[in-house]
Amino acid sequence: MKRYCGVTLAFSLALCVPAQETLRPKDVREIGKAGTSALPRLRDLLKDQNPEIRLEAVKQIVDIGTQHSLDPLIQATQDNDPEIQIRATDGLVNFYYPGYVKTGLTASLRRVGTTIKGKFTDTNDQVIDPYIKVRPDVIAALGKLARGGTTMESRANAARAIGILRGAGALPDLLAAIHSKDTDVIYESLIAMQKIRDQSVAPKIAFLLRDLDARVQLAAIETTGLLQNQEALPGLLDVLHNAKDKKVRRAALTAIAMLPNPKSHDLYAQYINDKDDLMRAAAAEGFARLKNPADRPMLEKAFEAEGKMHARLSLAFALVSLGNTELSEFSPLRYLINTLNSKSYQGEAFPFLVELARDPAVRPKLYQPMLEGTRDEKINLAWVLARSGDKDSVQPLERLSKDTDGDVARESLRALRTLQARL
Repeated sequence: MKRYCGVTLAFSLALCVPAQETLRPKDVREIGKAGTSALPRLRDLLKDQNPEIRLEAVKQIVDIGTQHSLDPLIQATQDNDPEIQIRATDGLVNFYYPGYVKTGLTASLRRVGTTIKGKFTDTNDQVIDPYIKVRPDVIAALGKLARGGTTMESRANAARAIGILRGAGALPDLLAAIHSKDTDVIYESLIAMQKIRDQSVAPKIAFLLRDLDARVQLAAIETTGLLQNQEALPGLLDVLHNAKDKKVRRAALTAIAMLPNPKSHDLYAQYINDKDDLMRAAAAEGFARLKNPADRPMLEKAFEAEGKMHARLSLAFALVSLGNTELSEFSPLRYLINTLNSKSYQGEAFPFLVELARDPAVRPKLYQPMLEGTRDEKINLAWVLARSGDKDSVQPLERLSKDTDGDVARESLRALRTLQARL
């Protein structure tokens, strides 16, 4: 069939390309050049019998990436082609978390014969800011995909997306997904639960504490601690005493330390001098949360003698938790703040400070270092207050949002918005 278009503008070309069996992927790319105005046509192409046309259509919809792309992408999650499901999922996340398509599963996808292959990134700490509101139908579509996508890859990818978008509405789907028998699906579902932080689901993952796959078992143990499941203490103790894998034993003691119980005091005393520095660290964190003033002299002595960074940070956390809130040069609190300058260890110091900042006796101590510290200290302490601050934290963050360093000012403003959304 001969085609004629009077003008060569992308929008006009989009109108002139016929919807017939001879349509090619490059024609769909031309249609996509019209931008938002091409979305109705692209959405129609999501129903095309040719999977290559549907695939190119979803790619173009993701590239357009406006709020008007959401409905077509939700529609595309229902496609029976796994690559289309994955690209639609990443496109939905990308709208709320810009740049995600460059790092998500989409970035590594390739076709091998009739199947697709991709690799999840090791980084799984992405999550939207709390003040960002996600449409419920987006979460519902991802939940349906996590529960029953075409392949395990598309299901695991949807579970990861739910976590990034804090999709609490899809928790029933994640709970169904952890019964899938697929390691990636179970693991991604557990990490998503960690990000959502709904403690009500914790008892329903207890069966995974003894999973035969170490990666799943570690994630289940960590999730149990983060979601504060006190009922899991006996199971965690059993894992601690019987597991042969030292990583699993470390995780078990760390999770126990997140569940403060006076009955665990002797257990922490047993491990505070362990030859494994990570076991010493976990024991110190347990003492921190018990908040028994009688333990402070012992912890001070251990802090001065400790030579390993992991354990020393945990001991600093414990001492601040037990009341040492001084900001002198060599004080535990100053040590934690200084560590925010270390790319290797700031990821450990940061959550300790987040937890400590919930204490009204500690939080005001962070304002001066935040306003006068290094660039990394300013940014990280701003986010500490975003997560744990109160009304008294608003003014210091407002001051920091006017910092002469553009990155500091920008991050502080985001932190302030997050805090205000929480308050």
